[in-house]
Amino acid sequence: MSEIVGFVGMSHSPFATLLPPDGEGEPGGRFLSDAARVAAAVAGLSPDAVVVIGPDHFHANFYDQMPPFVLGVEAATGFGDFGSTEGPLPIASELAWAVRDGLGDAGFDLSLSYALTVDHGVVQSYEMTTGGLGIPLVPLVLNTAAPPLPGLGRCVALGRALGDAIRRCPGPERVLVVASGGLSHWLPSNDPRDPSVSGERRESLIHGRADARAFAAAREPHIRALAGNPDAPVNTDWDRWFLRQLHTLDLDPIVALGHDKLEHEAGSGGHEVRTWLVGHAAVELPLVWDSYEPVPEWITGMGIGTTFAVR
Repeated sequence: MSEIVGFVGMSHSPFATLLPPDGEGEPGGRFLSDAARVAAAVAGLSPDAVVVIGPDHFHANFYDQMPPFVLGVEAATGFGDFGSTEGPLPIASELAWAVRDGLGDAGFDLSLSYALTVDHGVVQSYEMTTGGLGIPLVPLVLNTAAPPLPGLGRCVALGRALGDAIRRCPGPERVLVVASGGLSHWLPSNDPRDPSVSGERRESLIHGRADARAFAAAREPHIRALAGNPDAPVNTDWDRWFLRQLHTLDLDPIVALGHDKLEHEAGSGGHEVRTWLVGHAAVELPLVWDSYEPVPEWITGMGIGTTFAVR
């Protein structure tokens, strides 16, 4: 049977690659330094596979069909947005199918992909955590950018079922669980019901699948323009509260926030912490270490949390 050897929750940001610091004292320097420490620790764990839970930023999923959860089971390709790795990624297919079957038995009817496209929301944290592309992964994409989102309690339940499914997988497999996303950050609305979302942008959110690369090429300059602002909103107090809560097994205070309070405290981008809820619940152990740096120049509170333990 497989064992879960640890959990890593890690923020991602396009600007970690587009606007890298010159040194540890520059914005983002502490985050990247601590991410390298995590990669060294993960190498010591020697995982056979990594389950990566992350979002999509309208590079694969659009409002023509918007699933809450998508599992890649055979092939996955990095989109290559914002300087992230483009091209084929190694997939732990046997583990992926065991996860699908286990989650199905638990009442989760996930969308399934034999040819999944993932963007920096999966690829960046996967590479930073494992030091490259050498360890096969199981990509689990959560809808965190496009309302309606899966409920916070539903994400916790998914995580518990995910952990059970991993542990029941024929092994031996040493599996690391990685959650990619957050922490607090504020992004333009992606909701087609929002009056501010209109014209070509609204059409792209709905019909972007027809030419995802053209949509991305039109959208990326607007995102890049957000970089470098030292006054961009980041809720440091909330980010630290969230990390402290994950040092316990009690996720109820986070779940109790609900959608609206979470967005008020952590911004529309803060909904990505759903990935952390799934991963934390899967491992069923509190964080033992965390690192945090508010990086408004990257428009994000950049956090890392780890638990390394063999059950």
